[in-house]
Amino acid sequence: MSYLADLTLKLVYYKSDMSSLEIASALCLPFVGVMQQVLEFLKREEYVEISGSKGFGERGYQWVITGKGSERAVQALERDQYVGPAPVPLARYNEMVLKQTMGNLQVRAEDVQKALAHLVLPAELINRIGPAVNSGRSLFLYGPPGNGKTVIAKSLIRMLKGTVYIPYAVIVDGQIIRVFDEMNHRRIEEPAANTQPKTGTGGLGRVDPRWVRIRRPEIIVGGELAMQSLDLIYDPISKTYEAPFQMKANNGLFVIDDFGRQAMRPQDLLNRWIVPLELRVDFLTLQTGKKIEVPFDLLIVFATNLDPRDLVDDAFLRRIRHKLKIDFPDEKTYYQILARECAARNIELTPEAFVYLMQRHYLSRNRPLRACEPRDLLEQITDIATYLGIRPALSKKLIDAACETYFAEL
Repeated sequence: MSYLADLTLKLVYYKSDMSSLEIASALCLPFVGVMQQVLEFLKREEYVEISGSKGFGERGYQWVITGKGSERAVQALERDQYVGPAPVPLARYNEMVLKQTMGNLQVRAEDVQKALAHLVLPAELINRIGPAVNSGRSLFLYGPPGNGKTVIAKSLIRMLKGTVYIPYAVIVDGQIIRVFDEMNHRRIEEPAANTQPKTGTGGLGRVDPRWVRIRRPEIIVGGELAMQSLDLIYDPISKTYEAPFQMKANNGLFVIDDFGRQAMRPQDLLNRWIVPLELRVDFLTLQTGKKIEVPFDLLIVFATNLDPRDLVDDAFLRRIRHKLKIDFPDEKTYYQILARECAARNIELTPEAFVYLMQRHYLSRNRPLRACEPRDLLEQITDIATYLGIRPALSKKLIDAACETYFAEL
C-alpha cells in the first residue's frame, strides 16, 4: 500500500484533476479493490482531495494534491522519479518467465525451412539449425565473413512461435527496474485471455494490465556491447534501473553479432556468463550491492568471423550447446543464389555469363566464393547500368566493371 500510495501521489502531483478511472488506467491497476482503497487512504490522510467529478460515482471523482501531499510526493520523487504502470514483484516476474520458458518450444523441420526459405543453404546445415533452436539455450555460428551468419541468426526469430508477457517494470526492495522497451519489444494488441496474467490469488481474477503481450523478444547487439550493459543500468537522475539486454531477451532470442569485436575481451564475457549458461540463472547487482536472481531463459546466439578457439577457451565452448560452421558456398550453391537474385531483379542469367564470371573473376584469381557476393555484384551492375543509361544485364562489360569496383585488389 505504501508504494502504491507514493506512486499515485507522484502521478497526481504531475497531473491534477485526473479522475479515479484515469489514475487507475495510468497505473494499470483495477479501481475496485485496489485504487479505490489507495485513494481513500490518501484522502483520509489529507494528501489528496476531490476537486470535481467527470461522471457518476467514485470512479468519476477528480483529484488534486494538497500541500501535505506535495511534501510527501517530493520525498517520494527523491527516492525515484518513476511514474507509470505499477511494477510487479520480482518473484512474480521470475515465475512468469519460467512459465513461458523456451524449453516449451517445439520447432519442426517445416518451421525451419519456412523461416530460412529466403536463403540458399545446404540441407545438412538446415537440419542442424532446428535442434539448436529447440534447445532454447545457445548456438555458436562461426566461419568466414560474407556467408550469412548474421542473416541466419536474425532468421531464427521466425521459428520462435507464440507470444509472451513481460511487465512494464519490476520492483525489488523498493527499487524499480524498467523491463518493457518499445525499441526492442513488439507489442501485440489482440487479447489472449487464456494465457494473460491475472490479478488475484492463484492466477484467478481479472486481467492484469501491468503485463504487456509481445512477440518473443529479438535483441541483436554488435560491437557496441559493453560489460556494463550486461548488468542493471542505474539512472542517477530518475533513480531507476534499466534491465540489461539478456533480461529483456528472456523467453526470446539474443544475438551477439561480430562476437570478439566488442570493446570488452571475450574472456570477460566468459567470466560474466559462465554461470548463467550452465545454470540458466543470472545474478544482477543493485546500487546497494545486493544481488538479485533472475532467470536466464533465452536462445543466445554468438556469430563471429574469428576462429572460436582464438576467442574463448574450451570451458566456454563446452557450455555452448550447438556450434555450426557457416562456410564458403560451392559453385552450385553460388549459382542458386545468383539465379534467385537475378530473378528478383528481372535480370537474365545465362550459362555463358556464369562461366565467364567464375573463370575471369574467381578461378583465375583464386578468389573464394562468398554467399553475399551475388547480391552485391548485381547491385553494383545496377548502379553502373543506371549511370550509363542502359538496362542492367550480366554482360561481360558490366560484369568486369562491377568486379573491378567491388573487389579490393591487395
